[in-house]
Amino acid sequence: MDVVVVGAGLAGSEAAWQLAERGLNVRLYEMKPVRFSPAHDSPEFAELVCSNSFRASGTSNAVGLLKEEMRRLGSLVMRTADETAVPAGRALAVDRGTFSKRITEQVEAHPGIEVCREEVTSLPEGPLTVLATGPLTSAPLAGELQTLVGEESLYFYDAISPIVYADSIDAEVAFRASRWEDGEGDYLNLPLSEEAYRAFVEALKGAETVPLHRFEAALYFEGCLPIEEMARRGADTLAYGPMKPVGLVDPRTGRRPFAVVQLRHEDKRGTLYNMVGFQTKLRIGEQKRILRSLPAMSEAVFARFGSVHRNTYLNAPQQLSPNLELRKRPGLFIAGQMAGVEGYVESAALGFLAGVFAAHAALGEPAPEPDPQTAHGALLGHLRNEVRDFQPMNVNFGLFPRLEGTGRLKKREKHERLAARALEALEPFRAAIAVQGARASAARSGVA
Repeated sequence: MDVVVVGAGLAGSEAAWQLAERGLNVRLYEMKPVRFSPAHDSPEFAELVCSNSFRASGTSNAVGLLKEEMRRLGSLVMRTADETAVPAGRALAVDRGTFSKRITEQVEAHPGIEVCREEVTSLPEGPLTVLATGPLTSAPLAGELQTLVGEESLYFYDAISPIVYADSIDAEVAFRASRWEDGEGDYLNLPLSEEAYRAFVEALKGAETVPLHRFEAALYFEGCLPIEEMARRGADTLAYGPMKPVGLVDPRTGRRPFAVVQLRHEDKRGTLYNMVGFQTKLRIGEQKRILRSLPAMSEAVFARFGSVHRNTYLNAPQQLSPNLELRKRPGLFIAGQMAGVEGYVESAALGFLAGVFAAHAALGEPAPEPDPQTAHGALLGHLRNEVRDFQPMNVNFGLFPRLEGTGRLKKREKHERLAARALEALEPFRAAIAVQGARASAARSGVA
């Protein structure tokens, strides 16, 4: 094999695909179904924990811009996400099962990829490896990586939201709408009065949670706090966060509720709904008791309860070269969340970049880099930013180089200009990596 890829999540699947599309022979290792991580239960590649993992659409949003860049660059993950999308208002949500199945089928069918269903417990010895084992890397492999980099792994906790069967929600209470949009929207909304909201917050604050191990600290990623943790930060934190009623009107009263719970499509058939922003580490019994106290949820049947798991990542500015190569082990590329980003879209984007960078290394060619003005370049910039306390981050416009002379612009207009600049700056990188792909395609076709 020219390159070994370890892990077939979004980053690993994308990296393997990009390598193979550039004429490399790839051996892709995936431990499922031999062994599952605490957050996964499907043997398919690129498994997601919720339908809206691809988040907001539209290039005036940084993650929407990143997705558009990925489309233009030829991302397998983004093409498949678009093909398996389900209604979600201004967000890109997918049918999780169909999405993962199609990724698996395409990767397994590629003539340049050999799939090995076995757990990798030590770093491969080959000259070129892409490590894409994710934030839940198994203990043996994580331990060897710790030894190699010479420092304790950094970590935080990430939580996932409960999923409810649609037919167990009271349709007389829930109303369908998307914020600020006329007519029937893509979300189910459960309206709460102030009294009901206050009672819910108090119940969360007093609920029993799954305890952490004695040797672990409660470090949470700020973009994905457990709902009970948010409740403890202030009586109105949830009302200004995931339960904000802004842009919604209860058709039964003609007024805006004090707070709402939004539920989002989890599958194309509309049989499952994800509780938006309700990630939690409450014990299962407490989840049943408290969530069933919400309007329209008294008879709720849960397809999945919320949970919490440990995420591991590297101190990227210290450990990674600009091309995502481990400084202490040349030829070992780090892809996905372990490299220091947060979110499925960002992980897939880093998988794309790691695949492209490793392909150029395998072919003995200098690798082009995306302009810092692009979303891909901004993510790489975050991984190079020397800070005292490096932590994973979602893509956001704060990572982009500033626009000059735009002090009086409104936020949306400024973001639109940043996006336009990014897409223009993406073109040289797209053209540079397309040359390599075209060469490989011609070779496969037997064309000189």
